Amino acid sequence: MKLGYFAMPLHPHGRTWQETLHEDRTAVILADSLGYHDAFIGEHLTDEHENVTNSLLFLATLINETSQIRLGTGTTNLSHQHPVLVAANSAMFDHLSNGRLILGVSPGALASDAEVLGILDENRNKMFAEAVDVITAVWESEPPYDIDLPDNRFKVSTRQTIDQNVGVGVLPKPLQQPRPEIVGTVVAPFSKGVIEMGRKDFHPMSANFLLPQWVATHWPNYVQGKTDVGVTADIADWRVARTIFVADTHEEAVAYAKVQEDSPYRFYYSQMLKKMRKLGRLELFKSSREQPDDEVTLEGILDDLVIAGTAEEVAEQLVEFNAQVGGFGELVYAGMDWVDEGLGRRSMELMATEVMPAVNAAIGDVEPR
Repeated sequence: MKLGYFAMPLHPHGRTWQETLHEDRTAVILADSLGYHDAFIGEHLTDEHENVTNSLLFLATLINETSQIRLGTGTTNLSHQHPVLVAANSAMFDHLSNGRLILGVSPGALASDAEVLGILDENRNKMFAEAVDVITAVWESEPPYDIDLPDNRFKVSTRQTIDQNVGVGVLPKPLQQPRPEIVGTVVAPFSKGVIEMGRKDFHPMSANFLLPQWVATHWPNYVQGKTDVGVTADIADWRVARTIFVADTHEEAVAYAKVQEDSPYRFYYSQMLKKMRKLGRLELFKSSREQPDDEVTLEGILDDLVIAGTAEEVAEQLVEFNAQVGGFGELVYAGMDWVDEGLGRRSMELMATEVMPAVNAAIGDVEPR
């Protein structure tokens, strides 16, 4: 099982933007030095707490300060820009990073982002599906492209202006061929979108704020999508994110992750609880869909979703979680604000040097199932 890193990232008020951007970059650089396989960074235009506005631009600043870690947009919100821009800019990034790009994609869920862009009333899921098809078509096609897909608003052609003698009318292709890995985040139980990911050979990442029984619903749907196109699904392609804190003592881990008033984990899940309550999606935190809304509390969420303890304790909890969901290929560590930088760094270090070796020793090689 590989180890990855993901951050929305999410920070409390009271810190400068420059300060949090520096911290977010530092965390990815640390992950690279510790051998994490990849790092995904989220993006939002209008969220004061999740304040990376363009994940690809942010990651570009890390290309020359990292050496081996793969750099993933987590995600590029495809309703926010024309798919040709995503295809061309991602291709350039792939060359700049020597083939380390992972393109994470989603429609873009934040309503205030949609409003500021004038697309609040648009069907952003449809825009996303159309954009994905155009991006892959651009990478697969040759000029003048003439991409005109059924029921797709994005038409792509350079037929009227192409002049290959002088090199115009030609879009760039990524370094990785036939294309970079494309990853989609999965945030709903029994997600039907995972079926389409399987059909398109995109790889799923199950969200860190889902209970184990909901995470387990994703793999069968991915297998169904793969089966629909005559391909065997590979468990190594499934990423699962978890909220984890590792410390040198049990007491320190529990205090920082669940008890302290300034705990970044408490802040993270208090924000998630507010947002999901507002969106009417509290079922994400429920053990059953019949559970009353008033039973969903911050303390309960922290108990259910934050894995905290010493390296030995966290490894034991992760082995149990792996058994609950049936096995997966990459564990993605969810990054939090560094209220205490020393503890934040130490957790990432222990995760790489002690927890993952213990987990892999316990579960053995991850095999297709």
